Amino acid sequence: ESAILIEQNTGKVLYEKNANEHLRPASVTKIMSILLIMEALDSGKISLDTKISCSEKAASMGGSQIWLDETESLTVDEMLKAICVVSANDCVVAMAEYLAGSEEAFVEQMNNRAKELGMKNTVFKNCHGIDEDGHLTSSYDIALMSRELITKHPQVFDYTMIWMEDITHNTARGSSTFTLSSTNKLLKQYQWTTGLKTGSTSKAKYCVSATAEKNEIELIAVVMAAPDYKARFDDAVTLLNYGYSVSAMYRDDNTEKLPDMKVAGGVEETVGLVYEEPFSYLDTKGSDLSSVEKTLNLPEEAQAPLEAGQKAGEAVYRLNGETLGTVNVVYSESVAAAGFRDYLKKVLAYFLL
Repeated sequence: ESAILIEQNTGKVLYEKNANEHLRPASVTKIMSILLIMEALDSGKISLDTKISCSEKAASMGGSQIWLDETESLTVDEMLKAICVVSANDCVVAMAEYLAGSEEAFVEQMNNRAKELGMKNTVFKNCHGIDEDGHLTSSYDIALMSRELITKHPQVFDYTMIWMEDITHNTARGSSTFTLSSTNKLLKQYQWTTGLKTGSTSKAKYCVSATAEKNEIELIAVVMAAPDYKARFDDAVTLLNYGYSVSAMYRDDNTEKLPDMKVAGGVEETVGLVYEEPFSYLDTKGSDLSSVEKTLNLPEEAQAPLEAGQKAGEAVYRLNGETLGTVNVVYSESVAAAGFRDYLKKVLAYFLL
């Protein structure tokens, strides 16, 4: 019923069908939950070794689970494996409760993060995706949160590319082994697959956010409300194959050294310049990307005071007269405005020489 294909680096939409339609996402919901877990790891709030206990609520979750026991604890690393590989509802609820105090508070964080990402079609009611009235999103919004996750936290692929792995339950009744087997059959069906998340319920039907990388191009294909699991994966493969058939990437890492710029009225006579970021352009027209031209638009001098990171000018990329995009050129350090004492020192230094 709904689908979208985007390129991860530029965010360019390559195909869409009913991309803003409000639909049930099932366990694809967990992409946002995983994003918040990854952000908690980055902030130092938790580590991969942090032990997470299981509440009565978490242990009672239905649907996909690893049968957590109230007497056991798993590490964040193990929880992430269970969430990403088998879509464990018990584990994602346990993580939500640990990070926010309750699932309800965690869901509030999910909705706040969705707003920050511009997910205008999304309202989360839970952290796992089990059908609930009003728990809705769109394929476009799923693409947005998928892009944020894989761009800012590529370590998620360490989990989403696991096909099968064992974890150990250590409970009051003893130890037992549980085998995780991935719900993402694309890992075996499509050689460039990197992730990301499947989901299905009776009302949501079959959904997937499929990520892949080929020839340094990363694509995200989202399929929602497919009639069965086979159609879900077939449609994702069709989208990805289409994307790779029409796409070529132009990249400029912008690592070359730029000449210093003269500074007027500053304590320093020159200031360093650097590119703010690399440049990427996704072509879908079969263009000759070797003909891309790059020009620098910079003033002859800068007027102090200057702040490090402040825009000095820009690099402009053109192809056949068409502007493809720009990258800011910024000052690499701050330069304060010169005062009377600074000018006096310069005069003295000149005569002493």
